[in-house]
Amino acid sequence: MSLPTTSTDAQLARWERFRAGRNAALATDHGWLTLTSFQWLEAEPSGVDLAPGLWSTDGTTASLTASAADGLTFVGTDTKVEGTVTATLEDEESLMWVQYGGSDGKQVVVELAMRADKYAIRTRDNGSPVLTEFAAVPTYDYGPEWVVEGRFEGYAEPEDVPIGTANPLVDGVHRSVGEVVFRVPGIGHEIRLHAEAEKLGALNVTFHDETNGDTTDEWRKVFIPRPRPDGSVVIDFNRAINYPSAFTPYGTCPMPVRGNSIDVRVEAGERLPQD
Repeated sequence: MSLPTTSTDAQLARWERFRAGRNAALATDHGWLTLTSFQWLEAEPSGVDLAPGLWSTDGTTASLTASAADGLTFVGTDTKVEGTVTATLEDEESLMWVQYGGSDGKQVVVELAMRADKYAIRTRDNGSPVLTEFAAVPTYDYGPEWVVEGRFEGYAEPEDVPIGTANPLVDGVHRSVGEVVFRVPGIGHEIRLHAEAEKLGALNVTFHDETNGDTTDEWRKVFIPRPRPDGSVVIDFNRAINYPSAFTPYGTCPMPVRGNSIDVRVEAGERLPQD
């Protein structure tokens, strides 16, 4: 059933505000568009690409040895890094640790990360052309038919499901709290997708569809507002967005749970960044 014109216009206006906020959030200093490397740390102190100093790990702690001449300072305090400093993270944690370069000494931030129980660093350079040449993420035109009703069927307890990630050396876990069940234009049967919990009771669904690898990245995600008391939900695929790995090869973004696929072209939401 088509929506009244006034309702469609209001939806379109809200979507345009959402798109403006999304593009602004991507184009931030040291954000996802600034990643320029991902490197595992070794046991022996050694140099790395795109960052000064000697870096290492004993498996539990990450270490950085630098002199004043390296020009490194700590993010947040601007204190110079001199001698050997250490940091400890839990798996999946990250720390914007040190910075250097540019007229203010802050052009590049080195992020320390723990992934797959191993330490790595990522350089985040505000001079990256991915950021400096960014205007907006390409999207499909707004389509009111891609705002669909569905229901959420929660599990008694969350279930941890092993998944892959954008980095073949990093495995992930999807904490599924239930399934979102719905129908979409073009197919007659119900779709069931695993969902993760977000803040304030919202849900996050990572999915494949038939546009992947053609006009969209290999997978996308969509956030769903908190289910109503009767379990009903509204899924707006116009708000489907890319993971950071669509913009950079240095992400470790989670893949969908096996079977989290929609067997039709979901021509709504974000497209390939270079599309």
